[in-house]
Amino acid sequence: MTAQFEYSTLAHPQDIQHLGYILDQCFISSPGGEEVYINLIGVENFRIIRKLQQLVGGLATLDMAQWWGGVRVPMTGIAAVGIAPEYRGSGAAIALMEDTLKELYARGIPLSALYPAVQTLYRKVGYEQGGSWCNWEVATKSIQVREQPLPLQPIFPINHQVFHELYQQQARLTPGYLDRHPAIWERLIQPDEKETFYAYFIGSKEKPQGYILFSQHSAEDGAILRIKDWVILTDAAAEDFWSFIATHRSHIDRVRWRSSVIDSLTLLLPEQTAKIRHTMRWLLRVVDVVKALEMRGYPSVIQAELHLDIQDNLLTGNNGKFILSVANGRGEVTKGGKGELQLDIRELAPLYTSLFAPYHLQIAGKLHGTETAISAATQIFAGSSPWMADFF
Repeated sequence: MTAQFEYSTLAHPQDIQHLGYILDQCFISSPGGEEVYINLIGVENFRIIRKLQQLVGGLATLDMAQWWGGVRVPMTGIAAVGIAPEYRGSGAAIALMEDTLKELYARGIPLSALYPAVQTLYRKVGYEQGGSWCNWEVATKSIQVREQPLPLQPIFPINHQVFHELYQQQARLTPGYLDRHPAIWERLIQPDEKETFYAYFIGSKEKPQGYILFSQHSAEDGAILRIKDWVILTDAAAEDFWSFIATHRSHIDRVRWRSSVIDSLTLLLPEQTAKIRHTMRWLLRVVDVVKALEMRGYPSVIQAELHLDIQDNLLTGNNGKFILSVANGRGEVTKGGKGELQLDIRELAPLYTSLFAPYHLQIAGKLHGTETAISAATQIFAGSSPWMADFF
């Protein structure tokens, strides 16, 4: 709490209604739409801020996790950050985010992630670009994959529990993927208005090698098949994925799906006809330096030591010099050391996720380090381009 603002949990029915009204206005929702969202996420997971006892805004916290180096690291997602328009520019949003991060640090949460409407606000409290969210598109007539080595099994009725084990197998191998919050699963399988939803296992029901969840939509410029979620665990499943989609070419013009900015599935297509339709980057905040560095996985063949000097103006427990020692795929952090790699807490995020190599961060003026430190960081944080399939 600051002298100007009061931070608290959401509890009273009148506050729930008032916050719903504010969020409806912030996100151009139909009346009462955000109150439904509040109840889906859970009232206890919202935080609000007041000025002179007047509720002026709030946000949602989603306790879940991300996969880094094949290891599940607890992460709290921040969503639905909204401030009443008459209080924007008053410092309410900054105060709300600062108090939320202090609470997360006190709870021992290593990481936080969010999708920014604008980056400036969140960068002020230590967030930075962490990974990608991409929408791809391809014309069905250009897929030209015909072999279907595996059977497809329709799933009905649809219960998201049946997908969890398959999803986790893919997630642990995908840097940045979520261990999803229950509300994200619920929203994933809930059809939109006027939407019919389909789900198939790829392979046998007893031992599926993936799944595909999709809906079909009519548009002015042709019909679209929208893949809402997918898991591909084998090369046979990847071939099946494309051949099954290609069978829709008589009535579907284009297919859209979410994937990495570098999508290996497109290697199966005969030509470079698949294009990124929309892309953006989500932001990450290292909330607890020691926990974040010790809980993630690292390349198992690497044995290295990195001397960090970190500045965090908000969470002062992250300030100072740390030694990260990596061996056998795990990291250990001790305080002290030479401080050979100097960076702000904000710049630790794209290093931690491997979104940018240390050399490129140095060229951009985001960190400073000795040749030895840059080399060690390059080995330690080597990885494929991080991404997630979910927007929250």
